[in-house]
Parts: sequence; C-alpha cells; structure tokens
Amino acid sequence: MEIKVPDIGEYTDVPVIDVLVSVGDTVEVEAPLITLETDKATMDIPAPSAGTITSLTVKVGDTVSQGSVIAVIEGGDAPAEAPAAKEEAPAAPAASPTEAPQAAAPAPSAVEPAETATPAPTAPSTPSAPVSSGDSDGLRATPLVRRLARELEVELSAVKGTGVSGRVTKQDLLAHYAGGAAPAAAASSGGSGIPPIPPVDFAKFGPIRTVPLPRIKKISGPFLHRSWLNVPHVTHNDEADITDLDAYRKELDAVAKTEGYRVTLLAFLLKASASALRKYPELNSSLAGDDLVYKDYINIGVAVDTPEGLVVPVVKDVDRKGITELSHDLADLSSRAREGKLAATDMQGGTFTISSLGGIGGTSFTPIVNAPEVAILGVVRSKMAPVWNGTEFEPRLMLPLSLSYDHRVIDGALAARFTAHLGTLVSDVRRLVL
Repeated sequence: MEIKVPDIGEYTDVPVIDVLVSVGDTVEVEAPLITLETDKATMDIPAPSAGTITSLTVKVGDTVSQGSVIAVIEGGDAPAEAPAAKEEAPAAPAASPTEAPQAAAPAPSAVEPAETATPAPTAPSTPSAPVSSGDSDGLRATPLVRRLARELEVELSAVKGTGVSGRVTKQDLLAHYAGGAAPAAAASSGGSGIPPIPPVDFAKFGPIRTVPLPRIKKISGPFLHRSWLNVPHVTHNDEADITDLDAYRKELDAVAKTEGYRVTLLAFLLKASASALRKYPELNSSLAGDDLVYKDYINIGVAVDTPEGLVVPVVKDVDRKGITELSHDLADLSSRAREGKLAATDMQGGTFTISSLGGIGGTSFTPIVNAPEVAILGVVRSKMAPVWNGTEFEPRLMLPLSLSYDHRVIDGALAARFTAHLGTLVSDVRRLVL
C-alpha cells in the first residue's frame, strides 16, 4: 500500500526536514513517518495504517505536495480515510508572548498566535543583476519565498540559503533585503535597519545552561516579531459585568458535565464576538495594500497552551453556531491540539482571535495582533468588585477586556464602540439570541 501526503492545506513543494522511519520498521497507526516544514509551521505525516515499511521514496531535502508518495507499507489494512498531517505550530498570535493560551482548558489560556502576514520591509537593497524569482534556476525555495522575492525585486541566486540543502528561507531573503545581515541578526533586528541586540558572554558572570528553543517557539517567534514591527498596535481596555452570564453558564455546565463536555466562558465570548463583528465588520477585515478586504464569514482563532508551545486552532462559522456546538468545538480542538493531532486546515482561515488568560490571572495585557487580522481580544480572570447601581454598591463579577487593533484600519472610537458593545452582549445573555 502506497502512503501518500494527505491534505496539508494550500501548501505545495514542502521540504522534508526529517525522516523518522527506515525500511523494515514496524509502525502503528498514526505513527509519524516524516516531518515537513512550511514557512508557518512544521507538521508530521502519520501512517494511515499499521504495518511494516518496505520502501521509502523521500529523503531529507526532498519536497512534497498533497498526493506525493512517501513510502510503501505492508501488513496493514488501508483505512477509509488517511489521517491528516499533524501540524506542530500555529497560525498565531493568539495573545502576547507573556501569556500562556487559545487558544487551553477551562477557557484556554492564551498567548500570541503565529502570524501569517507577509512582512513589509522598509529598506530595500539595490539589485546588481536583472531581477528573477529563480523559478527555473534550480534553487530550493518555496513558492511563497519566490513570490516575495519578485515583490521585493531581489535576485534569489544572490541570497545565501540557510535551510535544509541550502534552501532559501523567508528569513534569509529578508536579511539579504535589509542589507546583508545574518538571519540571526535579522530575527533580532527585524530586518528593517533596527540595530541588533549585541551578543553577551553570560558565562563570564556565572554558571549557565543552554537548551534549544522549542520548535514551535522558534517558528512562531519571527511571525510575532514581524507583526509587532509592521502593525501599529493600540490596546483599548474595558470591563464587562458577567454576573448573570456566569450564573447561566454554571447551569449549562452542570448539565454538560453529565454528557462529557464543559461549557466555559470562552464559548460565550466566541458567540458575543461574532455578533459584535457583524455589527462592526471593520474588525473582521484585512488590509491589502490600499484596499480593505471585508470577510463575510466569521472564523475565530483561539490560542491553546500545549506541552510543545502555543497553537491557534480556528473555530469556523462561529456566527452560525450555538453555545452547545461551540463548546463541543472548543473541547475537540483543545484536545487535539494538546495531543498534536491538529491538521493544517484547523489553523487556517481565521478572521479574529481571542487570547484567554482567565485560568491564570492578571488585570490586563496587550495581545499582539495576529496579522493579517486587524484585531485580537485578550481576556484575563474575572473578579468580584463593588459596582454602583444608582443607590448603593453591590458585588458584581467583572471581566477585564483588552482589545489590541491595527490603527491603520481601526481608530480609537471604533475600538471603544466595539468593546463596549461586546461588554453589553455578555452582560445580558438574552442579547446573544437577538
């Protein structure tokens, strides 16, 4: 039985960075066979059935696409449907690097998701040869890198590749574009002429330990940095009275527990955010040059804290689902995220992001916009506070809200209106059905 690359989203010609099995190995169902690396994430291709590997048709440095044959297995029954690739890294920021995510448990603790926007360097270099994307030059570079090279008018053959088999990565291209800085320096300086942080010999001051940066953080870090440098961030803070909503949530959760799932505050925040995005569609848009792209669908990413790092699965069509269905979606995505079973498509297509630190604490924070989205909502732990009702103070459960937004698209007044409207929706659960 031939093992082929399953649906890996819109990626093509993806480099193989690791082969995890050898001819003669016996593998179980869903055992990882090879590891692929895109510009946004790494992903394992799992075995569709148990059996013995009798042939391998790829090696480190090869490129594959959906449908490519990677191995032959014998001794197992072919499944009805091949499992999807297991992606190990996000789609982004979720919340800021100081957070812990969406999109994880009770209400997934969040930290910034990895961005998917293409950076906008500001200090072009002057090519000395005719511009070429390198489409037929035999260079190893993904279609995304080649397209970016054309946009930046950079000759790919002049760029030194640091990837597998000399592959030119996006960081290599941006470092060259910024004036020849090394990739490590580009990551520190942002590739925009910003002076890099000078290296320090920490061992001179005492004992040190050096460990590799986790793969997910290594991949997502540059995207977070890029979004921070390219998006003019502003954060608007507000709070919402969720006293009545939380009482209703607890009633639903008591029933849900008997059926094997949980109803968390995050499900209500998803529903309320979808309603607010319909009312204020600018926050559900993306900037494309001088145009604003409005999306008529609402897919909300939620940062999830996993043992390997933060990932941001996307809940699709949030505006068309009720609290029960959203709760099931959150439970499924969070569980598969922690088990490393998310498919590439699970982390694509987001239009807005929620980063929840409610299970940890805090009073407010500045989540990083998950570009090319234009806004992200950060929430922390709710707390009881005395609130004046017109005649006296009474204890109310207040939820802090932190909305970070791209000031090129959203101004302060719009951000304040959106957040206030969101607060109104969660303060009276009946409004969510209107």
